[in-house]
Amino acid sequence: MYLSFSDRRGGTADETVRSGTPFRLSPVIVSLGIVSMFTDISSESVAAVLPLYITGALGLSMVAYGFLDGIYQGVSAVVRIGAGWAADTSDRHKSVAVLGYGLSMVTRAGLLVATGFGAITAIIATDRIGKGIRTAPRDAMITGAAQPEHLARSFGVHRMLDTVGATVGPLLAFLVLLIIPNGYHTVFVVSLACGVIGFAVLGIMVPGRKHRTTAAAGGAREAPGTLASTGRRAPFAWRDLNNPRLRRLLVVAAIFGLLTVGDGFIYLVLQSRAQFATQWFPLLYVGTNIAYLALAIPLGRLADRWGRTRVFIAGHCALLAAYVCAALPTTGAAATLTCLLLLGVFYAATDGVLAALAGQFSTAASRASGIAAAQTVVAVARLVASTGFGLLWFTLGRGNAILLVAVALAVAIPAASVIVRGMRTAVNAA
Repeated sequence: MYLSFSDRRGGTADETVRSGTPFRLSPVIVSLGIVSMFTDISSESVAAVLPLYITGALGLSMVAYGFLDGIYQGVSAVVRIGAGWAADTSDRHKSVAVLGYGLSMVTRAGLLVATGFGAITAIIATDRIGKGIRTAPRDAMITGAAQPEHLARSFGVHRMLDTVGATVGPLLAFLVLLIIPNGYHTVFVVSLACGVIGFAVLGIMVPGRKHRTTAAAGGAREAPGTLASTGRRAPFAWRDLNNPRLRRLLVVAAIFGLLTVGDGFIYLVLQSRAQFATQWFPLLYVGTNIAYLALAIPLGRLADRWGRTRVFIAGHCALLAAYVCAALPTTGAAATLTCLLLLGVFYAATDGVLAALAGQFSTAASRASGIAAAQTVVAVARLVASTGFGLLWFTLGRGNAILLVAVALAVAIPAASVIVRGMRTAVNAA
């Protein structure tokens, strides 16, 4: 049997743990998935109508919307590391997550009364700050509750439930506006109700246990002889984040993040090419989310068996194929659906897998900070990518711009494979 040994910095020497341990899903992961599902119904129902609400109902310009979209994409990066550090040093991951979910929930009520540019800006910024606060502690709780050998699969279950919400949210908003034209406030009321439900589930169903003192009891998540394995509280130390595997992961995440343009740009390319009615535009998000929903668990399971970095790299191959599909002059529903499917494969193969890798390459005492570091790198890189792609679109045209990014990604994929090669050293213990 192949085993993986744990080193002094936590995680395993290999990215996979080969054993015959049957998969058991922790109730904590299910509860956190339900929280994320209702929260995503709340947030994505608003996100699906926000462009129309800002430019139509409020009469703001596209320049103003572009500024607000930049805040939506990147402002969470400024608090992710701080939130991860707070969760790790206090060892109260749930408390930090509650703060993040609570902030986002309050913003839903604010949308009911906000009308000006300043108020909308503050609400969007607060909502994204809440997301930045909650994500790393939540993923650290998932890592602590999951079986190490089935870590990516456990993240896949959570991301599946999360994506159910991301799929239902835009559909719900679409139906509300179909029945009640200009019924934006009705969407906001429904969003608030779903946010309250998610927040309540978090408070009632998710335990607030301390992870450092329970790490050993959960299945050898730390090496024998460490503070966690003896039941004593392991101190947080920034040096725990300074290990070669996590550094390599952050470099790879940054490279790929700089070449990941916003979905909205791809959808605009598809819409301009196929010339379908603009009112159906929000359903493109639904198509991607359905593919993500169907593939999150299978690709998480594949990552645990085949290798998490391998699946992470393969996911970006799917993104490259989506770029090529969007750039081709082919029209028709088949081409559009193929592109949406490829985007769903990309997210299913990278989102939860990146969190699993970052959590694996960090100690129990620094797990939230390690996950937050990876998420911060991705958020900042994608903010730069979206801004840069907008300039490329303006100067080169949409077709040439997306082809240029596709060529750059085709070069980056083999380079990233070389960088992560040392992270896949298996140890045959028998």
